[in-house]
Amino acid sequence: MVTRRENELWSWSAADLARAIATRAISSREAVQSSLGRIAEVNPALNAVVEVLADEALAAADTADAAVKSGAELGVLHGVPVTIKVNVDQRGHATTNGVVAFRDVIATEDSPVVANFRKAGAVIVGRTNTPAFSHRWFTNNDLHGATYNPWGRRLTPGGSSGGAASAVASGMGAIAHGNDFGGSIRYPAYACGVAGLRPTPGRIPAFNPSATSDRPITAQMMSVQGPLARSVADLGLGLAAMAQADPRDGTWLPVPLQGAPLKRPVGVAIAAAPFGDEAPEVSAAVRAAGRWLAEAGFAVEETAPPRLAEAADLWHRLVINEERRVLAPMIRKFGDDRSRYNLDGHIVYAPELDGDQVLACFEQRLSIVRAWQLFQERCPVIILPVSAQLPFRFDQDQEDADVVHALLDAQRPLLAVPALGFPSVVVPTGTAGDVPVGVQVIAGRFREDVCLAVAEVIEARASTLTPIDPRD
Repeated sequence: MVTRRENELWSWSAADLARAIATRAISSREAVQSSLGRIAEVNPALNAVVEVLADEALAAADTADAAVKSGAELGVLHGVPVTIKVNVDQRGHATTNGVVAFRDVIATEDSPVVANFRKAGAVIVGRTNTPAFSHRWFTNNDLHGATYNPWGRRLTPGGSSGGAASAVASGMGAIAHGNDFGGSIRYPAYACGVAGLRPTPGRIPAFNPSATSDRPITAQMMSVQGPLARSVADLGLGLAAMAQADPRDGTWLPVPLQGAPLKRPVGVAIAAAPFGDEAPEVSAAVRAAGRWLAEAGFAVEETAPPRLAEAADLWHRLVINEERRVLAPMIRKFGDDRSRYNLDGHIVYAPELDGDQVLACFEQRLSIVRAWQLFQERCPVIILPVSAQLPFRFDQDQEDADVVHALLDAQRPLLAVPALGFPSVVVPTGTAGDVPVGVQVIAGRFREDVCLAVAEVIEARASTLTPIDPRD
């Protein structure tokens, strides 16, 4: 494990880099060269960045430095090196989504998230790996190969933003872009010991110009773009950069990033074992977070939010039944063997529903959302496990059916949140042996500011886990 090294700019936070670049204490070129050097040093062991953009990044860094010298207005990430996941469009690069058949799908324009990073002044140093179709909590595909967790190859780096989490945890970029439909930001953050933000749907605009059709309804409701970083403060900068308006996304809403102050003491509900099958280390992390918050003046009580199991089950019923119609045929045709086996495990987990039953699920969803919002009148903040288990073994979803079923059970705390549309921040709390562990902080809709503020209190009491040198 390593901490910030004064002469190694790759180890600095995005906030420190942006401040130093703006004041000309360092140049963006120096920051980007340091990041590219770190990629060259550690990426061969991790395969997190599958396309290194050295020439493009250095040219962008020189442009950023010229803007500083000219006195131009600077964005929140001006000159800061970041990475982009290969499942969103970036002009001139392939949107592979980890699929061999898509290796030549070259984007002709930037997606909103890439455009917004550029507007904020960020410099894109590389594109990060994802499983085929971004459909696993494990990052391994036939096109780009396997991404490894810097904490050890026996562990998954998570998925689908496993490349993003592995890259930021090991210092390849200050902030990593990811996206989250069923935990694809939060689970990799948990597995790699970094912070990750799943914002409220409608907060960050999304659209892939290369797509041949619009997203199905559950993706429109639940899939979001968001940042991963080594600190909670950097998540806030990433959110500010990514949340700018883009007319190509009709679901984006112009909600202020800062909401009204909450009544004090702020109520916090912690649920250390909401499903009764959590590993002791997982429950201990939640209770530690609750203890730290109580010591900081929060009104903490141990109680689970209402109908949590229903919410997790609802995710499977809605998403998997839509996957049967939309995604499954694509994976069967173009996916690799791992993605097809993973799909089979998901499909048998949820019952097949007819149209009336799917519509009934949407009615049930509204009822659960109402119950949570009433609960949040007393406890605006909820602390849950990310997963019931410590980070999974590498490619554990390729094991036998019983293992896969238990794996899906373990992710229920992760899946309830997108089903209901609330924001969540994953923050590390320390380690269990030599494995990272953390919690997720959930607040009301569009209250990412509350999630971030509470996560910072936890972070201040927790161990600093990253950046980390890759372990064998």
